[in-house]
Amino acid sequence: MNRLQYETSPYLLQHKDNPVDWYAWGEEALKKAQSEDKPILLSVGYSACHWCHVMAHESFEHVPTAQMMNELYINIKVDREERPDVDAIYMEAVQAMSGHGGWPMTVFLLPDGRPFYGGTYFPLEPRHGMPAFRQILAGVHDAYLNRRHEVEGAAENLTGALKRDVLGIGGEVDALNIDLLDTAADLIAQNFDPVHGGFEGAPKFPQPMNLEALLRSYKRTGDAATLHVVTHTLDKMAQGGIYDQIGGGFARYSTDTVWLVPHFEKMLYDNAQLSRLYLHAWQITGNGFYRHIAEEIYDYILREMTSPEGGFYSATDADSEGEEGKFFVWSKAELEQILGQDEEPSLATVAIEYYGITGGGNFEGHNILFVPNTDEVVAERFNLTVEQLQAKIAAIKHKVYAARTQRISPGLDDKMLASWNGLMLASLAEAARILKRDDYRVAAVRCGDFILREMLTDDGRLLRTHKNGASKLNGYLEDYANVIDALLELYQSTFEERWFTAARNLADHVLAHFPTPDGGFYDTSDDHEALIVRPRNVQDNAVPSGNGMMCKQLLRLAAYTGDSRYEDAAKGALRLLTEALRRYPQAFGESLSAVDMLVNGITEIAIVGDPKAAATIELLDVVRQPFRPNVITALAVENVPAETTIPLLNYRSMRGGQPTVYVCRHFACQMPVTTVDAVYTLLQEAGA
Repeated sequence: MNRLQYETSPYLLQHKDNPVDWYAWGEEALKKAQSEDKPILLSVGYSACHWCHVMAHESFEHVPTAQMMNELYINIKVDREERPDVDAIYMEAVQAMSGHGGWPMTVFLLPDGRPFYGGTYFPLEPRHGMPAFRQILAGVHDAYLNRRHEVEGAAENLTGALKRDVLGIGGEVDALNIDLLDTAADLIAQNFDPVHGGFEGAPKFPQPMNLEALLRSYKRTGDAATLHVVTHTLDKMAQGGIYDQIGGGFARYSTDTVWLVPHFEKMLYDNAQLSRLYLHAWQITGNGFYRHIAEEIYDYILREMTSPEGGFYSATDADSEGEEGKFFVWSKAELEQILGQDEEPSLATVAIEYYGITGGGNFEGHNILFVPNTDEVVAERFNLTVEQLQAKIAAIKHKVYAARTQRISPGLDDKMLASWNGLMLASLAEAARILKRDDYRVAAVRCGDFILREMLTDDGRLLRTHKNGASKLNGYLEDYANVIDALLELYQSTFEERWFTAARNLADHVLAHFPTPDGGFYDTSDDHEALIVRPRNVQDNAVPSGNGMMCKQLLRLAAYTGDSRYEDAAKGALRLLTEALRRYPQAFGESLSAVDMLVNGITEIAIVGDPKAAATIELLDVVRQPFRPNVITALAVENVPAETTIPLLNYRSMRGGQPTVYVCRHFACQMPVTTVDAVYTLLQEAGA
């Protein structure tokens, strides 16, 4: 085994038996490269990455290739999910050099860490116009030995271009306005696929941040075409093979335009964001299909992706038994055997029709299950009611899922990341109160307890990753932003002040340790390991931009507390993005949602009353059940005679001994009310 045997990352552990002399990222490897004057070969990937596995099997397990790597280079393997800072820096360099990026990422560095050449996947032998990996190894080493001045020059130029201490693109806060939001929504919608949903061509990613921004736009404008972009996309995705029709949950993306054939890895961050998106779509439309999909995702996460400690695992692999998708695909004969022919119409007959099953299959001779027709169409074909059909589909899912549990499961990445746990916890906590699911509330509280118990340092700072009972690595901006979001959602679902207090403490750490000179935030804290540059990524990637998410939380905290530090910091960060948001909104969905919150303002709801009392619950339902993205709530059980942990509750009291609601904006409140109709009227007047 090589040094990776001592790591906790499942991805790094996948490479512990390689004949490559791998190092994990750190001082030991960099010093070794400097002392031996060798270039560094940096390989970055993640555990559920299909092409990472392909390159590993072809090259890193290939002894002649490994010997060449060991002789010519100091080899470093990085899990991009544990080290998003390292990944972001060198991905930007690869994109600048090659015009594209992706994983596995292969980058060649000088001994001091500056990049000078890179790409993504390289095959063992030349094919499809790509050189063999060993040709790359030889060519880069030759350049390092014999054209060192060119290599040094390339590294110097690249590193200079990566610096982001000052963005230099700032605008005025006044430019964050309704016109910008309308322009951005129009531009995002221009790339809509009106037939299959989603945006642009293959491969197709769900893009939940942009869809959430469009839901906010619809909430503000009432434009039916904007809502159609979202709902049509959600319909097509949930009917496609990208959705696990049997077990729930989405794969990372579709390789085609019709959402049929995914890469089969299932990531926590996708399912966290998409469950919340479907939940919001149900709030807006009342379409029970969206609630059904959201609940299937939550149930999948709680059933298969939750640790005994209460945290959520990161991912499951695309491959099982060395084959991509093997766990998820079926032959017609298999389904007929599992489901039988003992009734009319039989479960097997219904399944074959409902899920588009054919003898030849739609994926390498097998069938990816998808839903080509509506329930109404299929029910009519079998002379069933929709309810009768859905009962049969539920029975089919139960039997096929049971059969699937006998297969060899895809690999599980069981590390728990603060950022991704925050995303999932925020969605689950919101669902608990909207759907009135106690099981979701209990699971959300367990996860919140896990984060605060296991992933905080003694001085209250976040750690990035937890596995095997230990947490490590400094938290990144995205960790703080997503966990703060989760804690504020937990507060609003339980009204336990400890969640609010923890959220505010984390936000104060961000303001103290992450600010940039020109406004906004770095991805790393001021006491983080020094890299060749301090990373600062303001665009969304697979997860929301840390800057965008943080701005939303700062605006919410400003509304809870009246503390201008929070709103000023959010405005300072968003101001820098005015031109980018107007020109390239599809890269900034999360920041657009923050701008929507800033422009429309937050409606602050303070309630005094027993949250378990029927009268209080009725008042809360008026606030909670509709989609109100720019509303925050706080609750005190009894009259509040003085200042409290949550300033929005200061000096609030019941009227006439009845549960009482205060509807406020910027701490200026309407007269307190005690009836459902009065609360509804005030919320409508506030545009909430």
